[in-house]
Amino acid sequence: MEPGMRIHLPVSVAEAEIKKRYETIPTATLHPNRDEIEYLKRLVIYKDSAILVLNKPPKVPMKGNLPVHNSMDVLAAAALSYGNEEGPKLVHRLDRDTSGLLLMGRTRESFTRLHWLFTSIKLARTASQIWNTACESYVQRYWALVIGTPTESEGVISAPLTKVLLDDGKAERVILAHPSGIDGAQEAVTEYRVMGPTINGCSWIELRPLTGRKHQLRVHCAEALGTPIVGDYKYGWFVHQRWKQNPQPDFEPFTGEPYKLRRPEGLEVQKGSVLSKVPLLHLHCREMVVPNIAKFLSNTGEWHDNGTPWSKEKPNLLRFIAPLPAHMKISWNIMSSYLV
Repeated sequence: MEPGMRIHLPVSVAEAEIKKRYETIPTATLHPNRDEIEYLKRLVIYKDSAILVLNKPPKVPMKGNLPVHNSMDVLAAAALSYGNEEGPKLVHRLDRDTSGLLLMGRTRESFTRLHWLFTSIKLARTASQIWNTACESYVQRYWALVIGTPTESEGVISAPLTKVLLDDGKAERVILAHPSGIDGAQEAVTEYRVMGPTINGCSWIELRPLTGRKHQLRVHCAEALGTPIVGDYKYGWFVHQRWKQNPQPDFEPFTGEPYKLRRPEGLEVQKGSVLSKVPLLHLHCREMVVPNIAKFLSNTGEWHDNGTPWSKEKPNLLRFIAPLPAHMKISWNIMSSYLV
């Protein structure tokens, strides 16, 4: 140590130990202690009798298998049952490096009906007009920082996807399907809009997936729009190389006027932010609107088309907002500070 050196410590020693433990202990032997359970519960931003909503941090895998330790489904089952016989189940998935809102069903009925909704609104329909109307309002919105800027400020991407196997079947990659549709293509639709100017060669965009295909947003950004997400080296490796090597002009995409750039004094650049050598993935599920399924389910799991008698005053919809993770929040602040 020398005078003037800075020491960076985690928010708490307990959380640092938790993360370290989760990286090394197989799921089969995972039994969270009290501190670890409290850490997991701090990720919960909403809980009722039917669902849990978490703000998932990046780098946590969703589903456990032989090579994956400490996945979200196993951790939730161990720490977030809240006295139920069964732990909550994942209604949908986020990629390992994607952060943000994660919905889990606390009962078999709530999990099944919400899983249908995330698959297709048609599957989720019932005889209840109230429920069907609420399902029509279902939406997910993601924020992403992309390299470059889309040609159009907003639009709809309708580009089917398919999978190809690599490395003798040990890995797979999602690509845009051939127009002929003979390669097992799946329909994939995403709405997008540009949220602001291009700064440091990057733009913030909002994404709304209308289908739920694996890596849909990442592939649509990289291959359909030609603007891969910052930190997505699987689908944007070559663009990242050019972006880091070449200075980027900074301009307002609608007027073409340049911006003055300045680096604010005293601004800390955390590992993983847009200015780091190896940024983390900048994709975050920020907003979610879902039907209030607890209003339609009794404690015994019985379905009520018009809502349970004791829940008539409850809202038909629930809306959640998840704050950005640390690396994306710093990138947001850095890029905002460039504007003079």
